[in-house]
Amino acid sequence: MPTVFTHAVAALALGPSVQRTVRPLRLWALGAACGVVPDLDVLAFRLGIPYEHPLGHRGFSHSLVFAAILAAVVVAVFFRRSAHRAALGAYFFAATASHGLLDMLTDGGHGVALLAPFSNDRLFFPWRPIEVSPIGIDGFVSARGLEVLASEVLWVWGPALAVAAVLLAVRRRAPETV
Repeated sequence: MPTVFTHAVAALALGPSVQRTVRPLRLWALGAACGVVPDLDVLAFRLGIPYEHPLGHRGFSHSLVFAAILAAVVVAVFFRRSAHRAALGAYFFAATASHGLLDMLTDGGHGVALLAPFSNDRLFFPWRPIEVSPIGIDGFVSARGLEVLASEVLWVWGPALAVAAVLLAVRRRAPETV
C-alpha cells in the first residue's frame, strides 16, 4: 500500500474537479479522509481477522462498492442541502476508489478485493511501480520508509500534481455551472 500521505495526495488532486461553491476546507478534509479511510482495515489484524478474509486488509474497504457507500454517506451527512450532490458524490467516490487502485499498483501484499462483495479475488495491475509501504510507524520512520516515499513522489505525487493543474486550468476556463 502507498503511505497515508500519498493516498490523501491522490484524493486531493481530484478536488479541483468539484465546483467552487463548496467550502474548500470541508471539501479538502473530507476528500483526504475518503482517500485514507480504507486503510482502517489494518485494525482487522488486531481483531484476529486474516489478511485474506473479505474484511481483512485490502478487502471490502478497498472495493468499488465500499467507495460508493462511503461517498453516499459523506454527501448525505455533510452536503444534504447542496445543489451539487451528484458532483460531490462522484468526487468522494473517486477519492475513495483511488485508494484501492493505488494499492493495485504496489509491488507487495496480497492484492486488492476491488470487486468485493461480489468477488474476494485479490487483484493487482500488471504494472506495479510503487514500492509497498511498511505497515506501522516504526517501519515507515526508517531508510525503507524514505525509499517508499521517494517511489511515491515519483509515481503518484508528480502525476497527481499534473492532474490537479489540468483540472484547475479546465475549471478556470469553464463557466461556473456546477
